[in-house]
Amino acid sequence: MKRFFLLTLFLAGCAAPPQGTQEPAPPPPPEAPAAPKENVAIAGLMESARNDAAAGRLVQAAASLERALRIEPRNPRLWHELAKVRLRQGDTAQAANLAARSNSFAGSDAALRSVNQNIIEQARTSR
Repeated sequence: MKRFFLLTLFLAGCAAPPQGTQEPAPPPPPEAPAAPKENVAIAGLMESARNDAAAGRLVQAAASLERALRIEPRNPRLWHELAKVRLRQGDTAQAANLAARSNSFAGSDAALRSVNQNIIEQARTSR
């Protein structure tokens, strides 16, 4: 008896609606995913690093950027900013390596690739 009831319930769920009734409206298409938002912590650390670098506090700027890179190690902008700081500190070998790493994550960002190439060239001529 229990099987008969379950079978009837299952088949009733599969049945077409009676004539004259409307089918339920299909669900709306899913919205396109929103553009990824920048991590608030990363934005704060980047701003702090830029302020420190502008004030000549290069050690603090590098520390903020390294901290941000621990959170987002594939962020090409962070690698670029750290390359700029290292270049200002006179660590040309590391600046070139960091700019190259930024390029490895830059994808199709031609503008970022270009400024990274400038850092690499400056580092090579400074040696």
